[in-house]
Amino acid sequence: MDTETWDTIGELVAWLDDHSQLDPSTERLMRLMKLSEEVGEVAQAVSGAMGTNPRKGQTNDWDHVENELCDVILTAMVALQTVNPNAGKVFATRLGYVADRSLNRPPNT
Repeated sequence: MDTETWDTIGELVAWLDDHSQLDPSTERLMRLMKLSEEVGEVAQAVSGAMGTNPRKGQTNDWDHVENELCDVILTAMVALQTVNPNAGKVFATRLGYVADRSLNRPPNT
């Protein structure tokens, strides 16, 4: 990911910090827990897009699912930046590791 993306995430984290009424350790925990909420919203959007609830029918489309997936990604990025200010580097390292392992690429040495 480019540095502009991580700069924006940093701005969002700073904004959240400025508006938080919680102590930093509780705020960090809440940002981690927020991921569960966002993942639940993806599941709800998928159910709505597929019309699997007979009482409600089709209530969403796949664009809504995409938006909810983006919210999960953004929430995870904010949580990672909250846990580690070098989130961009941490993410890039982990992405490289997973790609190397999954794609059978030789690890970077």
